[in-house]
Amino acid sequence: MDFALGWLPLARCRMIPATWIRWVPGLATVREYKLGWLPHDIFAGLVLTTMLVPVGIAYAVASGVPGIYGLYATIVPLLVYALFGPSRILVLGPDSSLAAIILGVVMPLSGGDPNRGLAIASLMAVVSGSVCVLAGVARLGFITELLSKPIRYGYMNGIALTVLISQLPKLFGFSIESDGPLRNLWAIGTAIVAGKTNWTALAIGAAALAAILLLKKAPRVPGILIAVVAATLVVSVLDLSARAGVAVLGPLPQGLPAFSIPWVTYTDLAPILIGGAAVALVSFADTSVLSRVYAARTGVAVDPNQEMIGLGAANLAAGFFQGFPISSSSSRTPVAEAAGARTQLTGVVGAMAVAILLIAAPNLLQHLPSTALAAVVIASAIGLIEIEGLLRIYRMQPWEFWLSIVCFVGVAVLGAIPGIGLAVGIAVIEFLWDGWRPHSAVLGHAEGVMGFHDLKRYPHARQIPGLVLFRWDAPLFFANAEFFRERVMEAAAQSPTPVLWLVVAAEPVTSVDVTAADTLAELNDALHAAGIDLLFAELKDPVKDKLRRFGLLSELGENSFFPTIDAAVSSYLETHLVEWPTPEERHS
Repeated sequence: MDFALGWLPLARCRMIPATWIRWVPGLATVREYKLGWLPHDIFAGLVLTTMLVPVGIAYAVASGVPGIYGLYATIVPLLVYALFGPSRILVLGPDSSLAAIILGVVMPLSGGDPNRGLAIASLMAVVSGSVCVLAGVARLGFITELLSKPIRYGYMNGIALTVLISQLPKLFGFSIESDGPLRNLWAIGTAIVAGKTNWTALAIGAAALAAILLLKKAPRVPGILIAVVAATLVVSVLDLSARAGVAVLGPLPQGLPAFSIPWVTYTDLAPILIGGAAVALVSFADTSVLSRVYAARTGVAVDPNQEMIGLGAANLAAGFFQGFPISSSSSRTPVAEAAGARTQLTGVVGAMAVAILLIAAPNLLQHLPSTALAAVVIASAIGLIEIEGLLRIYRMQPWEFWLSIVCFVGVAVLGAIPGIGLAVGIAVIEFLWDGWRPHSAVLGHAEGVMGFHDLKRYPHARQIPGLVLFRWDAPLFFANAEFFRERVMEAAAQSPTPVLWLVVAAEPVTSVDVTAADTLAELNDALHAAGIDLLFAELKDPVKDKLRRFGLLSELGENSFFPTIDAAVSSYLETHLVEWPTPEERHS
């Protein structure tokens, strides 16, 4: 049954322009909504609220801004993503994977001023949102795919460790000067040895952490809510804030987020821009993975470019409504799914419930202990750590495991933002390396095996006298063009018989740039001077078209290109009267 109800003719009619639906997928949900989904979405939204409140506050504090802004960064993004996000089930909000990045920018620039810290964090959200929207409009959603799984594991493990270290002082009930993960760890150890631990706060935080971790095994049990409520009741009933010095959240301001333009000084712009770009990269990398997972589960395809736009719009809204950078949540999304969520109305209900809390009962959480909030963040950081996947990578390909470890150490030692920069740099180097020194092979015919194959794999394979078949397993571009020329010349020099033809088996060559085309021209001249003809087999038509534009096709000659390796071999045998089994005889 469609959700029309008379007062929503938009839901029943089919007159919504397709362009609107493309850019605002929420309109398609409205149009297709079924009344039977409504109870599920409302119930799931109320269940989700039990996580949105404590987690939003905890991640705000972990990001270096007052807890109330974590709720503001929950309300507005959920409403905006419901309109612009393509996923029907994804839940967005403050996230532990971003806390270390935000804190790394906010702490040194704010000087402890909460208003200044909020302005910095909000502007980071604006920068992140702008980057995501522009990238989505430009259809650059594939960018995060450049981060391989080992690199993603490495920087996420590093961020998890950074977040965990940043929350240990709150868990132990004291404070330190933040100065980088390793120095923080040293300062924490020094403070513990000096006897600064608040044992009451530690007992409450440790109990909350243990409860959260134990109750994670029961997905339908709201472990975070139980732990936070229990800690709040203990502190309130026993008045531990006054008696034992346990730090608490305090009363929240009453009211909803207001539109606000974050203003900062000109000198702060550079680190904010870098931090915002880092947030965009991490948040979309996480969101794209989570979105694909739930798209597969629900059977609904999700456009990664629209996902980037939806995430960007949510971040922009957070930045202009007293929030800070947000991402998808791998902990709250499963809660919504398990509670029976059908559409983004679940997030809308959750946002409205949080808003009602702020209006009607802002003092409800005033006795919430900071150590319990630290426990929430630490539990989430532990959930970010990937061990099993790393061990699997180590068994499969050790060098990629060590690549992940380098990224992990980079984040842990240098901090979140420089570490992510290092991870991106390594990703680019890894990508270029695979194309810079690709695999190549000289081919021969092995008895009993169809076709021509790598002589290193088939050492008893025979080469046709006077013919070298050379396969190049990569695009030809500026970084590997000279290496290609060297390998071709080496293959010709190592031939057991004088070479007359050198045929490049070019099926894996998907592209050629100007530098590579010039190198091909030079190679053709060098081979021609040695009495060798350069020819190609199985070259793709788009690549051939490029060679034509570069003027190389006329130089090589149209007759230098063959559709298959067998065609090139047959032509060589006919031209030079070499005795060799026909393809039929070889394949028999």
